[in-house]
Amino acid sequence: MATPKEPKTVDDAGLAALAKQCREATGKNRAQAARDLEVSRPAIFYAEEHPHKGFQLLRKRIIETFSDYRVDGPVYLVRKK
Repeated sequence: MATPKEPKTVDDAGLAALAKQCREATGKNRAQAARDLEVSRPAIFYAEEHPHKGFQLLRKRIIETFSDYRVDGPVYLVRKK
């Protein structure tokens, strides 16, 4: 798995892909990961395969549990008009 040297911004699709990549890098299947995180197996599937669904916190937990990454966010930039 390629590891970024500098922090980088990713969108929901990138976060979902990274979650899947981190889980797979440990050799765990979705059922094993679900047991480790105490969630349902379908929740793991939706977090990894459906970036438009609201599973950002689970994606963060997957990444932080199965890799040495830390996820900070979400980021909302507010600027004066």
